[in-house]
Amino acid sequence: MLYENIKKLVQYGIETGLTPACEKNYTTNLLLDLFKEDDYVEPEEEYTDIDLEEVLKGLLDEAVSRGIIEDSVVYRDLFDTKIMNCLMPRPAQVQKEFWDRYEKNPQEATDYFYKLSQDSDYIRRYRVKKDQKWTVDSEYGTIDITINLSKPEKDPKAIAAAKLAKSSSYPKCLLCPENEGYAGRINHPARENHRIIPITVNDSPWGFQYSPYVYYNEHCIVFNSSHVPMKIERNTFIKLFDFVKLFPHYFLGSNLPIVGGSILSHDHFQGGHYTFAMAKAPIEKHVTIPGYEDVEAGIVKWPLSVLRIRHKDEKRLIDLATHVLEVWRGYTDEAAFVFAETDGEPHNTITPIARKVGDTFELDLTLRNNITTEENPLGVYHPHAEYHHIKKENIGLIEVMGLAVLPARLKEELELLGEYILEGKDISSNEKIEKHAAWAAQFLPKYDNLDKDNIQDVLRKEVGNVFVHVLEDAGVYKCTAEGREAFMRFISQL
Repeated sequence: MLYENIKKLVQYGIETGLTPACEKNYTTNLLLDLFKEDDYVEPEEEYTDIDLEEVLKGLLDEAVSRGIIEDSVVYRDLFDTKIMNCLMPRPAQVQKEFWDRYEKNPQEATDYFYKLSQDSDYIRRYRVKKDQKWTVDSEYGTIDITINLSKPEKDPKAIAAAKLAKSSSYPKCLLCPENEGYAGRINHPARENHRIIPITVNDSPWGFQYSPYVYYNEHCIVFNSSHVPMKIERNTFIKLFDFVKLFPHYFLGSNLPIVGGSILSHDHFQGGHYTFAMAKAPIEKHVTIPGYEDVEAGIVKWPLSVLRIRHKDEKRLIDLATHVLEVWRGYTDEAAFVFAETDGEPHNTITPIARKVGDTFELDLTLRNNITTEENPLGVYHPHAEYHHIKKENIGLIEVMGLAVLPARLKEELELLGEYILEGKDISSNEKIEKHAAWAAQFLPKYDNLDKDNIQDVLRKEVGNVFVHVLEDAGVYKCTAEGREAFMRFISQL
């Protein structure tokens, strides 16, 4: 079986374009060396429609049987990355191919790089497709929901080994450029099949790559080549538009300190080739900002508090965004429960998202505040306790734009909840789903004739409704007459 799987994998490399046909023998020998195998007889059979997951499983089983690796998802993931690197072009080759294609068309370059990132198994297609995804209609547009199932859970043996593993500060974090080609260890994923495209942002070296856990189409990460912390300032807006000018078919946005999410110790952004509900949401009320009368501006019809600004010259947006940020950072409106700081702790920040629509640049400035109270210890503008059974984590960039990234536990919980509802069992009697009892009691009276064919559709719809409420919780100014009036009080200070 080893010889068959090696032939299949090499053929896969050639068919996908990872491996030139002239490197067939070279690649075969690299793979034989990994398995400490001195002999090889190429199978006569020709293979087509090769299933990468199946071939890798066969090779990993062989590595386990030969005592090369332990039979654990962590060790298997470290080794299959090593296997895939035998097929991979060197970073310089990837970069040259990318920029050669870019000269023809930026989208052709990103299409090539995204396909390579999947073919190389850096993005594990067969895991990502396990994620559950659906949409829910709301008054704000079509909201995306996903239950993240693509991150494998470590087994107890691997967790114990990770605790005993020698600590290392190399690479400093998962976003550092030193990850490219890194073999990984028990407490740091392997990145031998990972490739980075160097780009220039704000006159400094940055990197462009894809997220291994793609939550939406072409989910990319753009990161500083230096390990420096994230912050929001004028340069943040310059960086966003430098990238959008390079790749006008992509949006780019940022998670930020104060409201959190992501890896805040390393300056980076997230973007991609996808149009979220937030981007489709219209301006509900146009406003004019003194000194920027030439910039189209307005409050977006969205559950979070978003000021959208548009202009063909991105420099005007950079100037205005800097002004909005400076005013918002120091802004207090006690009547609206907005406090710039309490006891010296700052609360106000902005989540920005940049894109290009036709020949016009667009920047959404989402006003955020992290103040806490005894009633809401995790944050007033954070998912409230009644919704923690579905979503307790911070609302970061991806959620802000209208995509819920929900925990894997919900898959089992929703299946179990459906069974209990149909069988008329007491939901609160099961510790796995008792947290959902009050929620179910609220929405069940709305539905007649629930059965095994529609129960999961109903639960998915109601999960979506909860997420909309979560987004409304995160809005500093609510979508009410009173909330809009308070929003306008802030805009009048610009």
